[in-house]
Amino acid sequence: MALLEARDVVSGYGDAEILHGVDLDVEGREIVTIIGPNGAGKSTMMKAIYGLIDCWAGSVTFDGDDITDLRADRVTERGMCYVPQRENVFPTLTVRENLEMGAYIKTEVTETDFQDVWERFPILEERQNQRASSMSGGQQQMLALSSALMIDPDLLLVDEPSAGLAPDLVDDMFDRLVEIRDETDTAILMVEQNARKALSVSDRGYVLDMGENKFEGSGEELLESEEVAELYLGG
Repeated sequence: MALLEARDVVSGYGDAEILHGVDLDVEGREIVTIIGPNGAGKSTMMKAIYGLIDCWAGSVTFDGDDITDLRADRVTERGMCYVPQRENVFPTLTVRENLEMGAYIKTEVTETDFQDVWERFPILEERQNQRASSMSGGQQQMLALSSALMIDPDLLLVDEPSAGLAPDLVDDMFDRLVEIRDETDTAILMVEQNARKALSVSDRGYVLDMGENKFEGSGEELLESEEVAELYLGG
């Protein structure tokens, strides 16, 4: 059984159905990327999995338990965290306070928890008393990831991790995600517009288009597919 299993997920907003029966799996210690054109339903799928919007039909199973109808905070308690593309830090709080907020389900936050973050992102230790709003976009993205990792999740959902980053920081961000997978045993499901780079570090990938599954395979298979390349990777 996969760590995450989504079957025939139908969801959307208001009266607009965006997802029309999407399937998706994530195994333990995998990086899985969802790619596709704008409006394909990628972020909607992430939100439906995490309980931020309702699944109108279908099911989501996490670590063997049905979480289809759980609120997002209950999903977090079970070991899944979500890093949205925007508004993913508390701007008026310091770095350290943001990390404490990330660990809100813990009864106690220890210095060891912070030390794990400092070792992965030394810049955050240097800025630990600085307000998040005064940090660069790349530093805020590091903080958002670190806040989510404070509870040592089994699965991390990341929406557009490279969005807004300077070109020289994009490779570093994907390298960090690989490190997180390798060093913490946390599986990662991400949505990413930089499809070629994301697939190059992914174990598997899914292509969504018009709210439906179009292709799936290993990251390498999708990169080598002429049809995927022509339709979704810019040739």
